[in-house]
Amino acid sequence: MSAANAGSPAMHATAPSALPLALVPASLFVLLVCNLIVVPLPWSVSWPWIPALDVHFALYVDGLSAQFLLLITGIGTLVAVYGAGYLAGDARRWRVFTLLLLFMLAMIGAVSSDHLLLLFVFWELTSVLSFLLVGFDHARESSRKAAQQALLITGTGGLFLLAGIILLAEIGGSYSLRQLIAAAPAMADDARLPAALTLLFLGAFSKSAQFPFHFWLPNAMAAPTPVSAYLHSATLVKLGIYLLARLDAAFSDLLFWEYSLVGIGTLTAVLAAVQTVRERDLKRILAWSTVATLGTLTMLVGLPGHGAALAVAALFFAHALYKAPLFFVAGNLDHGAGTRDIDRLTGMRRHLPWTAAAALLAALSMAGLPLSFGFVAKDAMTLAKVEAGVFALVSHATLFVGSVSVAVAAVAAIHIFWGRDNVGRDAHPHEAPVTMLLPPLLLVALAVLFGLQPTLVDPLLGAAAQAMAPGFDPLQVDLSYDAWPVAEASLATFGFGLLIYLGWDRLRTLLDRARELDEIGPESWYWRKLKFVPKLAAWLTRRLQHGVLPGYLLTLAGAVTLALLAALLVGRPGLELPSAETLPLPVIGSALLIATGALAALLVRDHLVLLLVSGLVGYGSALLFLFTGAPDLAFTQFAVETVFVVVAATVLRRLRQLPPPLQVAVSEARWRPLALAVSIALGSVLSTLLLLAAALPFDPQLSDFFSAQSVPAAHGRNVVNVIIVDFRALDTLGEIAVVALALVAALPLLKLSRRRIS
Repeated sequence: MSAANAGSPAMHATAPSALPLALVPASLFVLLVCNLIVVPLPWSVSWPWIPALDVHFALYVDGLSAQFLLLITGIGTLVAVYGAGYLAGDARRWRVFTLLLLFMLAMIGAVSSDHLLLLFVFWELTSVLSFLLVGFDHARESSRKAAQQALLITGTGGLFLLAGIILLAEIGGSYSLRQLIAAAPAMADDARLPAALTLLFLGAFSKSAQFPFHFWLPNAMAAPTPVSAYLHSATLVKLGIYLLARLDAAFSDLLFWEYSLVGIGTLTAVLAAVQTVRERDLKRILAWSTVATLGTLTMLVGLPGHGAALAVAALFFAHALYKAPLFFVAGNLDHGAGTRDIDRLTGMRRHLPWTAAAALLAALSMAGLPLSFGFVAKDAMTLAKVEAGVFALVSHATLFVGSVSVAVAAVAAIHIFWGRDNVGRDAHPHEAPVTMLLPPLLLVALAVLFGLQPTLVDPLLGAAAQAMAPGFDPLQVDLSYDAWPVAEASLATFGFGLLIYLGWDRLRTLLDRARELDEIGPESWYWRKLKFVPKLAAWLTRRLQHGVLPGYLLTLAGAVTLALLAALLVGRPGLELPSAETLPLPVIGSALLIATGALAALLVRDHLVLLLVSGLVGYGSALLFLFTGAPDLAFTQFAVETVFVVVAATVLRRLRQLPPPLQVAVSEARWRPLALAVSIALGSVLSTLLLLAAALPFDPQLSDFFSAQSVPAAHGRNVVNVIIVDFRALDTLGEIAVVALALVAALPLLKLSRRRIS
């Protein structure tokens, strides 16, 4: 959505400002900083949430959580300030700010949760809220499709994550993150652990746009720029990386963990870097560069050594400090020049000087130049790759990714603002208001300050690194910096980056020739599967919604039969069927009566006779209840079965006077053989399950409880009546309601009978 069209001048003048809403995240940020100064980490608190399931609302804040909380609330404050100017005059801005505040709270809950099920709840809340934010401009089809894609991918990944959480908790014996990390050595030999980690990977990779789910993130650029800046720099897309970093302390010694993260992270970073060069929209360029950074973070989490933990913490922080300002810059260009196409943006420094300054300083940090915090992060990354040993081969991939980052920084800072102003435009570009300038300028100023004085954030980075690698000494952060290796590595990065920048257009043209490869990529698979869904639905509708009632009943019975048979085969109870000698003679006789009625119902053709013989099943069930000690239930069954047979026979006798439609006769003849087979199969499976259940040892705890509580709790000696009326009163109320509705439905029949009698 372009801010240039956000509202008319009159609306700007009369509409109340949304700027005061920034006080909410600002207050949380100040409260967090004050507590970090006064109260030492870690913090923990827990309340019972679902005691029956041993689920607690458990929160735990250590160095890693504190770093994320500072980014969530700090950048959230600046996003609120920026959004107040970007969306000024737009009547929908209150909905955006409400969703952003809810999203911020969900992120705070996710990075503070110690219980995995609680984390999953907040995790899914971020998916739902991001769907609403990406689809903010729902009148546009592109926004709706982008929101749908984000929800389908991250939501499906969330289901895999839930399965992984449950399996991991079964292995480790707890849903607490801290307890699972402590129990990790005992879990290493469990054969189920690779499956649990694979499910967790799928959840984290889908949330953080790792291959093969990487394509949804750039498409989410349909969201307003404040939303894009917040989701990409400090919140949603880093949540999957956060989970991996949190669990790294438990599984960093596993080769499966290391090779999976290093491989997927490196592949994602390289593919995203290539895709970056193909784009012309500045927001999509920044989005693909974000995917490349996320891949780099995943790779760093997988690298062994304490240096990798420090590199992850530093890159988390540096990326937020330069990527949010660059998104703000893209929004200012959209607001002031009416476009984000880099081919139509040159010489903008003459029209947007303050935005140009913010872009330049942010680009310095993104490129990792000295005197910027990006240089500090690159220093930590260089040390991590040196410590990685065999994984040092990834340096070749990171060299390419870093070079593309340098080229992207040059595009954002030089091409757009310092080129010749020779592009014709419909409107004269103008600078953004102060609410849209203050946030990017403040963030780039912090990046320069922390680049000059990294010791200001060393305690924060050290605490975060210690949370990922417990053996790391946070007091030794400054000793991890070594400018000479990173300076040597930077020379090659800057050189290749300059070549990519100078040949940007040629590389784009060259890559466009290979667009046929897109037809076999993950995004093409997604669109093909999405188109396949309505085709499958139409095919199933034609097959299942055919309008023939016997067919519906047959489908239902067949599905139940298959489900029960699968449960019987997979469960393998290993129980023996009870012998006939253990069954009383009346029970056997009742069972034979039920079987006789069932078999006769399969053979007779006349509907009235069919009704009468099927009544044998009900009467046989009543006898079974009577001989097994439930006389009340038996008498109820006798009465209900008698009334049903009489009423149904009356209706059938009336219907037999009408000519039967040909379609019914044909459909019954067609379905009868298959119905016979399915009925026999269902009866056999149910009988087997019931006989197996009968062979189980009887547990008298429930019977003893009701017998003991019948008189003192319900003042009744008939245990069955007490259960129905007192202990299961709501069930009985529902049954009475069903009977009452049946009576209402039978009233027309009663009126018809009364007329005939009269």
